[in-house]
Amino acid sequence: MQIVCLDMEGVLVPEIWIAFSEASGIPVLRRTTRDEPDYDKLMKWRLGILKEHGLGLNEIRETISKIEPLEGAREFLDRLREETQVIILSDTFTQFAQPLIKKLGMPTIFCNSLVVADNGEITDYRMRITDSKLTTVKALQSIGYDTIAAGDSYNDLAMIKASKAGFLFRSTEKIIADNPDIPHFDRFNDLLNGIREHLD
Repeated sequence: MQIVCLDMEGVLVPEIWIAFSEASGIPVLRRTTRDEPDYDKLMKWRLGILKEHGLGLNEIRETISKIEPLEGAREFLDRLREETQVIILSDTFTQFAQPLIKKLGMPTIFCNSLVVADNGEITDYRMRITDSKLTTVKALQSIGYDTIAAGDSYNDLAMIKASKAGFLFRSTEKIIADNPDIPHFDRFNDLLNGIREHLD
């Protein structure tokens, strides 16, 4: 039995922080897990930037409401879910993900949560579990599933490498070059066909 584990941002939807960087006019917020492997360091830095500019959840959600799935993502996900079970494993937060998941047809998502003050200030964040993507993949394997994983960033590499089959999708040249053993694709049809090769 297989289950497919997909990253969300950069794979199915645009990067939320890049979109918010553009909307807010704060270029440094373009930094993502494609650039910074240490997620805790990245998030603490982001929260500091938000506090400095007096921005919070309300402003970010306004940007998120305008984000649409990447072209072809909903169709890819629909076709994949007709053939196998799919879980979105994301380091984003429930407060960010909800409107995007609706646009993707309500797939199952495992993600994290934000600590938000009454005035909308994001004061902290809570990871669902340590090394959430890798830990989840290992847990699925422990109950009898072979996992197939795809993502685009540093924080996806562990789940990709731990899976029966794994793929990079629309990743950076550096990540691709540093991981020549991982197949990489730029088109949804190619990713779908790559996954299909490993389904029973």
